Amino acid sequence: MTVHQVVVLALDTVIGYDMAIPPQIFAEATGRDGERLYEVRICGLDRSPIRVASGYTMVPDHDASILAEADTVIVPGTRIAGPRLHGVLPPAIGEALARVPSHARIMSICTGAFVLGAAGILDDRPATTHWAYADEFRALYPKVALNENVLFVDDGDVLSSAGLGAGVDLCLHVIRRDHGTEVANRAARYCVVPPWREGGQSQYIDRHVPDPGTDGTAPTRAWALTRLHEPIDLAALAEHARMSVRTFSRRFRAETGMSPGTWLTRQRIEHARHLLETTDLSVDAVAEQAGLGTGASLRQHMRATLGVSPLAYRKTFRAG
Repeated sequence: MTVHQVVVLALDTVIGYDMAIPPQIFAEATGRDGERLYEVRICGLDRSPIRVASGYTMVPDHDASILAEADTVIVPGTRIAGPRLHGVLPPAIGEALARVPSHARIMSICTGAFVLGAAGILDDRPATTHWAYADEFRALYPKVALNENVLFVDDGDVLSSAGLGAGVDLCLHVIRRDHGTEVANRAARYCVVPPWREGGQSQYIDRHVPDPGTDGTAPTRAWALTRLHEPIDLAALAEHARMSVRTFSRRFRAETGMSPGTWLTRQRIEHARHLLETTDLSVDAVAEQAGLGTGASLRQHMRATLGVSPLAYRKTFRAG
């Protein structure tokens, strides 16, 4: 199997956390025999030292010439003035991005989206960035369909994530898209991060932090995950949490960014994907165990969320 080449383009002043996410997450994506599925390299425009926003300097092992070998290019957050402040792409960055092969996908983490915006890569496309810089981004790049209320956006060959930790979600999403949930979950488990937060989940923006002395909905969510095959409804969830339906719904949305019904459906779809990848159960049996009822219901949900049928999904990811 050919190892997928990931190149991280670090631009002065780079956000160190964003830069460190891809090599850490992708390095833990391994196949059934433990083989690495990705090789990640970090480059600068040249090999000069690059300032990191958190107060240190890093020296890249590579210059921008390795972008020509990339299957995926990732631009982490940056404070570089041209794209961040003036909507202008410095010629050296334009020359570097011109090396990227036409088949390669391009990703940004956090304010790396400003670089893709300045390059015109996001024109007439959906994208996201850190919510705190959304107004600045819109003013500089009005052609981009910005949505600052999501964790990441997957537009096929161009992907973007919100700020900082959302870069983890985006990298895990890419691994899941390339190799399935089992590989992505294994990488997440090693890195001790949540294996899955749907891209449409809201960023955590000015949201009240629940009083640590009160009971939240996390125990009920854990309880529900062990009973996905059962006909759980909102009333049952609220009863388990010992809350009124109204209070439970309000707290659930505050803690997860979505309604209980939406969350439950997404967990069931995720469980169905796992069963399709790791078992030989029929589509009807998978639907039943995931709590989605019938095979027809599962097909409808998978086509709506993934654009493929259950059998096509199994064929793709069981082979992977």
